[in-house]
Amino acid sequence: MAKYAVGVDFGTLSARAVVVEIGTGREAGSAAIDYPHGVMERFLPDGTKLGVGWALQVPEDYRECLAGTVRLAMEQAGADPADVVGLGIDVTSNTMLPLDRDGCPLCEKEEFVSNPYAYIMLWKHHAAQAYAEKMLRLARERGERFLGRYGNGISAEWMMPKLWQIAEEAPEVYAAADRFLEVGDWLVLQMTGSLAKSESMAGYKALWSREDGYPSEAFLGALHPSLRTAASDRLRGELFPLGSCAGYLLPEMAGKMGLLPGTAVAVANIDAHVSLPGIGLTEPGVLLMIIGTSTCHIMLGETEQPVFGICGVVRDGVVPGTYGYEAGQSCCGDHFKWLMENAVPSEVEKEAEARGMNLHALLTEKAARLKPGESGLLALDWWNGNRSVLMDMDLSGLILGMTLQTRPEEIYRALIEATAFGMRRILEGFEENGLPVRHILACGGISKKNPLFMQIYADVSGREIRIGRSAQTPALGSAMFGAVAAGKKNGGYDSIREAAAEMGGTDPDPVVPDPEAHAVYEELYQEYLKLHDWFGRGGNDVMKHLKALRRQMVDRKLR
Repeated sequence: MAKYAVGVDFGTLSARAVVVEIGTGREAGSAAIDYPHGVMERFLPDGTKLGVGWALQVPEDYRECLAGTVRLAMEQAGADPADVVGLGIDVTSNTMLPLDRDGCPLCEKEEFVSNPYAYIMLWKHHAAQAYAEKMLRLARERGERFLGRYGNGISAEWMMPKLWQIAEEAPEVYAAADRFLEVGDWLVLQMTGSLAKSESMAGYKALWSREDGYPSEAFLGALHPSLRTAASDRLRGELFPLGSCAGYLLPEMAGKMGLLPGTAVAVANIDAHVSLPGIGLTEPGVLLMIIGTSTCHIMLGETEQPVFGICGVVRDGVVPGTYGYEAGQSCCGDHFKWLMENAVPSEVEKEAEARGMNLHALLTEKAARLKPGESGLLALDWWNGNRSVLMDMDLSGLILGMTLQTRPEEIYRALIEATAFGMRRILEGFEENGLPVRHILACGGISKKNPLFMQIYADVSGREIRIGRSAQTPALGSAMFGAVAAGKKNGGYDSIREAAAEMGGTDPDPVVPDPEAHAVYEELYQEYLKLHDWFGRGGNDVMKHLKALRRQMVDRKLR
């Protein structure tokens, strides 16, 4: 009789669940549901306006999608709930919310319904950029040791700058919050009734380490008086390593999900990180790109060493027994979503409709006819800020070379090329700091759906790229951790390495670079680097000035 594990991947716009067979990784059932409220960047549900850089979500969307996706995936699989040994989840990070003493999200209380600071702050909430910059200056002045683990930078996407923003701008929310949790930890609490926080999330997104804990009271208090005791009160809770059993499904949640009470639930993971075992990767020296709304670049190392511009290095943070290094690009799929919604003329939409194609497919077909350099365009991939290697969310996008003859497919291809150039800069950053990249792997929706995208990545890097076998690699990886939480004696595994060896893997044929295309891209990449350093390293601060002016004007309107 086959045994199964369930994995749920909470992305930026939707949740995806898979039911996988233990021992083979075969996906017996899957389901995806979009968040009903999506990402709130301009308004709250009641119409309250938001400022520049905000990205919020509704907690109930996560509850609904957790129950709905698992129930539908189980129905499709036709699996007996008694044969499901464990469940794991992964969530974008840092994605956090404030809770009251009873664990209720503050935004669900009547007095906070119209208060933006009481909602989930998504990973790409960049309105805390000013606080990240001030925090970084203070940490450098004080010589804080934790900076070495984070590439000598602090991102607005992390927990501490968001907490500071709330304490400063909405003290009533900070005071009312009994604690702030990562959404992944909160969902585990919802399922099990147990607060079992993830070491990995705290390590990468909240400046925590096993050796030093959170930043000191002296440092946090120097930021804001209310933050002095944040580590011991608002962030309190025991932290557990990946693969730990956080607890067992409560009867009410089990009923909603179509599972049995008592099913083992793993400690939550970060969406990108859980992809490594999902693709069968548990050893150092390989760069994995998880390509979606944004892109994460994960490598494993045998030792901890400073790497400029990374998002963090955490011992056992991805695979036990290794150091997990994370870098990333804040905008990938978002580029193309913007293009489709704002810059495609009606004639192209009509052509796609007439041919029974979606816009992505049509623009990909047209872009594939272009040779490297033929568009005359060069873009910077900072439309949602720069996560690595500059770690500056006040940077913005750029397309150079536009003319009256520029076509949508040329812009489409230039944006793909921009993300490929950004990937190569990250890859070179690893290698410049003593982490050689022997192989490149890729997973995520774009890697499976768009061959042109992956060919351009291979051509720009000049390296072969292998693509994950599963179309739902993060959810598969989460299912593996669910099986580890259950343990071998209960039909699962005793280590994630065992699970990855049996259930992970890549497609048989790699994407091979074209030498002629690579030669042209080598020339374009050198031009990209000039723009990268000119706008990103202080040669020209026009992007920052424009963003500051925009915030000023929007704030005036809101007042």
